[in-house]
Amino acid sequence: MKNNALYYSVGALLYCPANKNSIADSVISERFGKKYSLALCLEDTINDAFVAEAEQDLIASLNKIYESYQTKEFYLPKIFIRVRRPEQICRLAMALGQGIRAVAGFILPKFSLENAKAYISEMIRVNEKIDQKLYMMPIYESESIIDLRYRADTLYQLKDHLAAAEELVLNIRVGGNDLCNNFGFRRESTESIHRIRPIADLFSDIVTVYGRDYVISGPVWEYYAGENWDKGLADEIHDDRLCGFVGKTAIHPNQIPVINRGYQISEENYRDAKAVLGWNQQNAEFVSGSHAKKRMNEYKTHQNWARQTIWLAEAFGTIAEQ
Repeated sequence: MKNNALYYSVGALLYCPANKNSIADSVISERFGKKYSLALCLEDTINDAFVAEAEQDLIASLNKIYESYQTKEFYLPKIFIRVRRPEQICRLAMALGQGIRAVAGFILPKFSLENAKAYISEMIRVNEKIDQKLYMMPIYESESIIDLRYRADTLYQLKDHLAAAEELVLNIRVGGNDLCNNFGFRRESTESIHRIRPIADLFSDIVTVYGRDYVISGPVWEYYAGENWDKGLADEIHDDRLCGFVGKTAIHPNQIPVINRGYQISEENYRDAKAVLGWNQQNAEFVSGSHAKKRMNEYKTHQNWARQTIWLAEAFGTIAEQ
Protein backbone atom coordinates (compact mmCIF):
# COMPACT_ATOMS: atom_id res chain seq x y z
CA MET A 1 0.00 0.00 0.00
CA LYS A 2 1.39 3.37 -1.01
CA ASN A 3 2.28 5.43 2.06
CA ASN A 4 1.76 8.94 0.77
CA ALA A 5 -1.34 11.01 0.04
CA LEU A 6 0.17 11.93 -3.34
CA TYR A 7 -0.81 8.55 -4.77
CA TYR A 8 -4.42 9.06 -3.68
CA SER A 9 -4.70 12.61 -4.97
CA VAL A 10 -5.25 12.13 -8.72
CA GLY A 11 -8.98 12.03 -7.97
CA ALA A 12 -11.17 13.04 -10.90
CA LEU A 13 -8.98 12.69 -13.99
CA LEU A 14 -10.62 14.73 -16.75
CA TYR A 15 -9.88 13.43 -20.24
CA CYS A 16 -9.45 15.91 -23.07
CA PRO A 17 -8.23 15.49 -26.67
CA ALA A 18 -4.72 16.90 -26.93
CA ASN A 19 -5.71 19.01 -29.92
CA LYS A 20 -8.39 20.97 -28.05
CA ASN A 21 -7.03 24.48 -28.46
CA SER A 22 -9.20 25.96 -25.70
CA ILE A 23 -7.82 23.70 -22.96
CA ALA A 24 -5.03 26.08 -21.88
CA ASP A 25 -7.46 28.97 -21.37
CA SER A 26 -9.83 26.65 -19.50
CA VAL A 27 -7.08 25.65 -17.07
CA ILE A 28 -5.82 29.22 -16.61
CA SER A 29 -9.35 30.55 -15.98
CA GLU A 30 -10.10 27.67 -13.57
CA ARG A 31 -13.13 26.69 -15.61
CA PHE A 32 -13.03 23.16 -14.16
CA GLY A 33 -12.61 24.24 -10.54
CA LYS A 34 -9.74 23.67 -8.17
CA LYS A 35 -9.79 19.94 -7.52
CA TYR A 36 -9.17 17.72 -10.53
CA SER A 37 -6.40 16.26 -12.67
CA LEU A 38 -6.14 16.50 -16.45
CA ALA A 39 -5.28 13.95 -19.14
CA LEU A 40 -4.34 15.30 -22.57
CA CYS A 41 -4.98 12.40 -24.92
CA LEU A 42 -3.05 11.62 -28.09
CA GLU A 43 -4.54 8.17 -28.43
CA ASP A 44 -8.17 7.10 -28.92
CA THR A 45 -9.58 10.63 -29.05
CA ILE A 46 -7.35 11.64 -31.99
CA ASN A 47 -7.79 10.58 -35.62
CA ASP A 48 -4.78 8.53 -36.72
CA ALA A 49 -4.11 10.97 -39.55
CA PHE A 50 -3.85 13.99 -37.22
CA VAL A 51 -1.47 12.81 -34.49
CA ALA A 52 1.44 15.03 -35.56
CA GLU A 53 -0.79 18.12 -35.53
CA ALA A 54 -2.21 17.11 -32.15
CA GLU A 55 1.31 16.84 -30.73
CA GLN A 56 2.03 20.41 -31.79
CA ASP A 57 -1.25 21.59 -30.27
CA LEU A 58 -0.35 19.82 -27.02
CA ILE A 59 3.10 21.45 -26.93
CA ALA A 60 1.57 24.89 -27.49
CA SER A 61 -1.09 24.36 -24.80
CA LEU A 62 1.34 23.14 -22.14
CA ASN A 63 3.78 25.96 -22.79
CA LYS A 64 0.96 28.48 -22.54
CA ILE A 65 -0.14 27.00 -19.22
CA TYR A 66 3.42 26.98 -17.86
CA GLU A 67 4.21 30.52 -19.00
CA SER A 68 0.95 31.87 -17.59
CA TYR A 69 1.64 30.16 -14.27
CA GLN A 70 4.84 32.16 -13.92
CA THR A 71 2.92 35.44 -13.79
CA LYS A 72 -0.60 34.54 -12.66
CA GLU A 73 -1.87 32.53 -9.71
CA PHE A 74 -4.35 29.79 -10.62
CA TYR A 75 -5.00 26.17 -9.75
CA LEU A 76 -2.56 24.01 -11.71
CA PRO A 77 -3.88 20.45 -11.87
CA LYS A 78 -1.72 17.38 -12.22
CA ILE A 79 -1.46 17.11 -16.01
CA PHE A 80 -0.72 13.84 -17.76
CA ILE A 81 -0.05 13.07 -21.42
CA ARG A 82 -1.68 9.95 -22.78
CA VAL A 83 0.67 8.72 -25.49
CA ARG A 84 0.14 6.14 -28.20
CA ARG A 85 3.59 4.57 -28.27
CA PRO A 86 6.58 4.37 -25.89
CA GLU A 87 8.86 6.36 -28.19
CA GLN A 88 6.62 9.41 -27.86
CA ILE A 89 7.53 9.84 -24.19
CA CYS A 90 11.11 11.13 -24.40
CA ARG A 91 10.53 12.85 -27.73
CA LEU A 92 7.60 14.87 -26.40
CA ALA A 93 9.32 15.62 -23.10
CA MET A 94 12.27 17.13 -24.94
CA ALA A 95 10.07 18.96 -27.48
CA LEU A 96 8.07 20.59 -24.70
CA GLY A 97 11.01 22.61 -23.40
CA GLN A 98 9.94 24.51 -20.28
CA GLY A 99 6.38 23.26 -20.83
CA ILE A 100 7.41 19.92 -19.32
CA ARG A 101 7.33 21.72 -15.93
CA ALA A 102 3.54 21.69 -16.15
CA VAL A 103 3.45 17.90 -16.66
CA ALA A 104 3.06 15.36 -13.85
CA GLY A 105 3.57 12.29 -16.01
CA PHE A 106 2.44 10.01 -18.79
CA ILE A 107 -0.49 7.64 -19.25
CA LEU A 108 0.39 4.32 -20.87
CA PRO A 109 -2.59 2.90 -22.80
CA LYS A 110 -3.26 -0.79 -23.44
CA PHE A 111 -0.44 -1.79 -21.13
CA SER A 112 0.52 -5.37 -21.97
CA LEU A 113 3.42 -7.80 -22.10
CA GLU A 114 4.08 -6.67 -25.67
CA ASN A 115 4.84 -3.06 -24.70
CA ALA A 116 5.51 -3.05 -20.93
CA LYS A 117 9.31 -3.23 -21.12
CA ALA A 118 9.47 -0.47 -23.73
CA TYR A 119 7.14 1.81 -21.76
CA ILE A 120 8.99 1.28 -18.48
CA SER A 121 12.37 1.77 -20.15
CA GLU A 122 11.20 5.06 -21.66
CA MET A 123 9.83 6.26 -18.31
CA ILE A 124 13.14 5.50 -16.60
CA ARG A 125 15.01 7.23 -19.42
CA VAL A 126 12.88 10.37 -19.38
CA ASN A 127 13.39 10.67 -15.63
CA GLU A 128 17.13 10.55 -16.21
CA LYS A 129 16.89 13.30 -18.84
CA ILE A 130 14.50 15.67 -17.04
CA ASP A 131 15.34 17.12 -13.60
CA GLN A 132 11.88 16.49 -12.16
CA LYS A 133 9.99 13.33 -11.32
CA LEU A 134 7.57 12.25 -14.05
CA TYR A 135 5.11 9.57 -13.04
CA MET A 136 3.41 6.90 -15.11
CA MET A 137 -0.09 5.49 -15.01
CA PRO A 138 -0.43 2.24 -17.00
CA ILE A 139 -3.93 1.33 -18.18
CA TYR A 140 -5.07 -2.28 -17.97
CA GLU A 141 -7.49 -2.53 -20.87
CA SER A 142 -6.00 -4.83 -23.49
CA GLU A 143 -7.48 -8.13 -24.63
CA SER A 144 -4.46 -9.95 -23.22
CA ILE A 145 -5.86 -9.87 -19.67
CA ILE A 146 -9.25 -11.36 -20.60
CA ASP A 147 -8.32 -14.99 -21.26
CA LEU A 148 -8.75 -16.87 -17.98
CA ARG A 149 -6.15 -19.46 -18.95
CA TYR A 150 -3.37 -16.88 -18.83
CA ARG A 151 -4.79 -13.96 -16.82
CA ALA A 152 -3.05 -14.58 -13.51
CA ASP A 153 0.33 -15.17 -15.16
CA THR A 154 -0.08 -12.07 -17.33
CA LEU A 155 -1.03 -9.83 -14.41
CA TYR A 156 1.85 -11.06 -12.26
CA GLN A 157 4.36 -10.77 -15.10
CA LEU A 158 3.26 -7.17 -15.68
CA LYS A 159 3.62 -6.50 -11.98
CA ASP A 160 7.14 -7.93 -12.05
CA HIS A 161 7.98 -5.54 -14.89
CA LEU A 162 6.60 -2.56 -12.95
CA ALA A 163 8.73 -3.42 -9.93
CA ALA A 164 11.73 -1.97 -11.80
CA ALA A 165 10.13 1.48 -11.53
CA GLU A 166 7.56 1.07 -8.76
CA GLU A 167 8.16 4.53 -7.28
CA LEU A 168 7.19 6.08 -10.63
CA VAL A 169 3.80 4.34 -10.79
CA LEU A 170 1.36 6.93 -9.48
CA ASN A 171 -1.76 4.84 -10.21
CA ILE A 172 -2.80 1.67 -11.94
CA ARG A 173 -5.81 2.48 -14.14
CA VAL A 174 -8.45 0.20 -15.67
CA GLY A 175 -10.13 0.70 -19.05
CA GLY A 176 -13.72 -0.23 -18.26
CA ASN A 177 -15.18 0.68 -21.64
CA ASP A 178 -12.39 -1.02 -23.58
CA LEU A 179 -12.85 -4.21 -21.58
CA CYS A 180 -16.64 -4.05 -21.95
CA ASN A 181 -16.24 -3.57 -25.71
CA ASN A 182 -14.70 -7.03 -26.00
CA PHE A 183 -18.03 -8.50 -24.89
CA GLY A 184 -20.35 -5.93 -26.45
CA PHE A 185 -21.39 -4.60 -23.02
CA ARG A 186 -22.58 -1.07 -22.31
CA ARG A 187 -24.17 -0.12 -19.01
CA GLU A 188 -27.09 2.28 -18.60
CA SER A 189 -26.98 5.27 -16.27
CA THR A 190 -28.74 3.22 -13.57
CA GLU A 191 -26.28 0.32 -13.75
CA SER A 192 -22.92 -0.07 -12.03
CA ILE A 193 -20.12 -1.73 -13.98
CA HIS A 194 -19.55 -3.92 -10.93
CA ARG A 195 -22.78 -5.76 -11.76
CA ILE A 196 -21.26 -7.03 -15.03
CA ARG A 197 -19.70 -10.23 -13.75
CA PRO A 198 -17.01 -10.85 -16.40
CA ILE A 199 -15.75 -7.26 -15.94
CA ALA A 200 -16.16 -7.34 -12.16
CA ASP A 201 -14.16 -10.57 -12.01
CA LEU A 202 -11.43 -8.93 -14.10
CA PHE A 203 -11.37 -5.95 -11.75
CA SER A 204 -11.23 -8.26 -8.76
CA ASP A 205 -8.18 -10.04 -10.18
CA ILE A 206 -6.42 -6.72 -10.83
CA VAL A 207 -7.10 -5.50 -7.29
CA THR A 208 -5.98 -8.86 -5.86
CA VAL A 209 -2.66 -8.70 -7.71
CA TYR A 210 -1.92 -4.96 -7.38
CA GLY A 211 -4.06 -3.59 -4.54
CA ARG A 212 -1.55 -4.17 -1.73
CA ASP A 213 1.21 -2.26 -3.52
CA TYR A 214 -0.46 0.31 -5.77
CA VAL A 215 -3.39 2.71 -5.84
CA ILE A 216 -5.88 1.55 -8.49
CA SER A 217 -8.26 4.05 -10.09
CA GLY A 218 -11.86 3.30 -11.03
CA PRO A 219 -13.24 3.05 -14.58
CA VAL A 220 -14.77 5.85 -16.63
CA TRP A 221 -18.47 6.73 -16.28
CA GLU A 222 -19.79 7.91 -19.63
CA TYR A 223 -22.94 9.75 -18.52
CA TYR A 224 -22.76 13.46 -17.71
CA ALA A 225 -26.37 14.65 -18.26
CA GLY A 226 -29.91 13.32 -18.39
CA GLU A 227 -32.08 11.84 -15.68
CA ASN A 228 -30.25 10.49 -12.62
CA TRP A 229 -26.84 10.39 -14.33
CA ASP A 230 -25.22 11.83 -11.19
CA LYS A 231 -26.91 9.34 -8.88
CA GLY A 232 -25.70 6.54 -11.12
CA LEU A 233 -22.17 7.91 -10.94
CA ALA A 234 -22.35 8.29 -7.15
CA ASP A 235 -23.64 4.73 -6.81
CA GLU A 236 -20.84 3.34 -8.97
CA ILE A 237 -18.23 5.28 -6.97
CA HIS A 238 -19.65 3.66 -3.84
CA ASP A 239 -19.08 0.26 -5.51
CA ASP A 240 -15.62 1.37 -6.68
CA ARG A 241 -14.56 2.20 -3.15
CA LEU A 242 -15.97 -1.01 -1.73
CA CYS A 243 -14.02 -3.00 -4.34
CA GLY A 244 -10.68 -1.28 -3.79
CA PHE A 245 -10.60 1.61 -6.29
CA VAL A 246 -9.60 5.21 -5.56
CA GLY A 247 -10.40 8.05 -7.97
CA LYS A 248 -12.09 7.88 -11.35
CA THR A 249 -11.64 8.92 -14.96
CA ALA A 250 -13.98 11.77 -15.98
CA ILE A 251 -15.06 12.57 -19.52
CA HIS A 252 -16.97 15.79 -18.72
CA PRO A 253 -16.50 18.63 -16.19
CA ASN A 254 -19.98 17.90 -14.75
CA GLN A 255 -18.56 14.69 -13.29
CA ILE A 256 -15.74 16.31 -11.30
CA PRO A 257 -17.67 17.48 -8.21
CA VAL A 258 -19.55 14.16 -8.00
CA ILE A 259 -16.28 12.22 -8.02
CA ASN A 260 -14.70 14.50 -5.43
CA ARG A 261 -17.70 14.15 -3.10
CA GLY A 262 -17.65 10.39 -3.57
CA TYR A 263 -14.14 10.12 -2.14
CA GLN A 264 -14.55 12.37 0.87
CA ILE A 265 -14.18 10.65 4.22
CA SER A 266 -16.92 10.74 6.83
CA GLU A 267 -15.94 12.41 10.07
CA GLU A 268 -16.82 9.19 11.88
CA ASN A 269 -14.39 7.17 9.77
CA TYR A 270 -11.74 9.86 10.17
CA ARG A 271 -12.06 9.82 13.98
CA ASP A 272 -11.88 6.02 14.07
CA ALA A 273 -8.84 6.00 11.78
CA LYS A 274 -7.07 8.50 14.03
CA ALA A 275 -7.93 6.37 17.05
CA VAL A 276 -6.52 3.22 15.46
CA LEU A 277 -3.29 4.92 14.40
CA GLY A 278 -2.94 6.65 17.77
CA TRP A 279 -3.56 3.50 19.85
CA ASN A 280 -1.77 3.38 23.19
CA GLN A 281 0.67 0.51 22.80
CA GLN A 282 0.70 -0.02 26.56
CA ASN A 283 -3.01 -0.90 26.66
CA ALA A 284 -3.79 -4.46 27.62
CA GLU A 285 -6.51 -4.63 24.97
CA PHE A 286 -6.13 -3.98 21.22
CA VAL A 287 -9.86 -3.69 20.63
CA SER A 288 -12.29 -0.95 21.61
CA GLY A 289 -15.68 0.48 20.77
CA SER A 290 -15.67 3.22 18.13
CA HIS A 291 -16.05 6.92 18.94
CA ALA A 292 -19.74 6.71 17.94
CA LYS A 293 -20.17 3.44 19.89
CA LYS A 294 -21.53 1.69 16.79
CA ARG A 295 -18.77 -0.76 15.88
CA MET A 296 -15.51 -2.23 17.11
CA ASN A 297 -12.09 -0.84 16.23
CA GLU A 298 -9.21 -3.31 16.30
CA TYR A 299 -5.63 -2.06 16.35
CA LYS A 300 -4.12 -4.98 14.42
CA THR A 301 -7.00 -5.54 12.00
CA HIS A 302 -7.71 -1.96 10.89
CA GLN A 303 -4.19 -0.52 10.45
CA ASN A 304 -4.16 -0.43 6.63
CA TRP A 305 -7.74 0.83 6.46
CA ALA A 306 -6.87 3.61 8.91
CA ARG A 307 -3.78 4.73 6.95
CA GLN A 308 -5.69 4.82 3.67
CA THR A 309 -8.54 6.71 5.35
CA ILE A 310 -6.16 9.42 6.57
CA TRP A 311 -4.54 9.76 3.13
CA LEU A 312 -7.93 10.00 1.44
CA ALA A 313 -9.03 12.64 3.95
CA GLU A 314 -5.87 14.61 3.17
CA ALA A 315 -6.59 14.39 -0.56
CA PHE A 316 -10.39 14.85 -0.57
CA GLY A 317 -11.39 16.22 2.82
CA THR A 318 -14.05 15.05 5.28
CA ILE A 319 -17.84 15.34 5.47
CA ALA A 320 -20.27 15.09 8.37
CA GLU A 321 -22.28 12.24 6.90
CA GLN A 322 -21.58 9.68 4.20
